[in-house]
Amino acid sequence: MLTRVLVAAVIAWPLVAGAALWQRVSHPHDGPGWASVVYLVAGQVCHQRPERSFETGGVAWPVCARCTGLYLAAPFGALLALGRAGKSRGLEVQAALRGARGLVALAAVPTALTLAWEWGGLGTPPNLWRLLTALPLGMAVAFVVIQVTRPNQVH
Repeated sequence: MLTRVLVAAVIAWPLVAGAALWQRVSHPHDGPGWASVVYLVAGQVCHQRPERSFETGGVAWPVCARCTGLYLAAPFGALLALGRAGKSRGLEVQAALRGARGLVALAAVPTALTLAWEWGGLGTPPNLWRLLTALPLGMAVAFVVIQVTRPNQVH
């Protein structure tokens, strides 16, 4: 049950965020509504800095470019994990955990490089790069979370 809820959430969130953006772009004079709630929730996990976010029609997206990459890739990782039903059975727990940590660490390298770029005083990478380098991490984290929450899997 938990796995299904997580997969549904991972798939729904980018759709809801996109719908909130569309609502703000297509109806700019409407008062605060459900789209504002989406932006408020997104702001709890993302800095939402305008210069680090994409914009459409003069409206900033609900999350920054990096978070956009994470959220756009997550559904693919979740679906890939579902497609691997039973593949990890028989693995010892420690081996499975090492594999999960290794996968996430490797997937984090591109994002870490853009962070090093920023923190090293080299400026801010373009938003497209921030999005693209976050894709592997979003996919890997969702893959691992779904794998460990699936019934009959090694935990």
